[in-house]
Amino acid sequence: MLTLALLAGLIITILALAAGCAVPAGTATGGGDTSSTILMFAFIIGMFGVLYFLMIRPQKKRQKQHQTLVEGLQKGDHVVTIGGIHGQIESIDQNSIVLKVESGANIRFVKDAISGKVTTHQ
Repeated sequence: MLTLALLAGLIITILALAAGCAVPAGTATGGGDTSSTILMFAFIIGMFGVLYFLMIRPQKKRQKQHQTLVEGLQKGDHVVTIGGIHGQIESIDQNSIVLKVESGANIRFVKDAISGKVTTHQ
């Protein structure tokens, strides 16, 4: 998958090529100026389409999956936080979760800090 820097470089390159297609003002082209402008806008719209399908859409899909995971959590589930802490859910509030870790201590986390469920707890 393309990184943000590579994608930005690609967009800049295509915009520079599209700008190079533009005909300088004052030249008689017989309507070619309009077609090069349309071509330039087509490149820009195409790049926004690529940006949407490669970066924005997958991110929204991951956010929706994470929201479904958080909403489905129940007391007793074994989970791991985004910080890598493993624990078992002791209680769930509207915005927070209390985890019992291996040492027996209880730690309160924001629900969004849960990274995922653990199928086998060690």
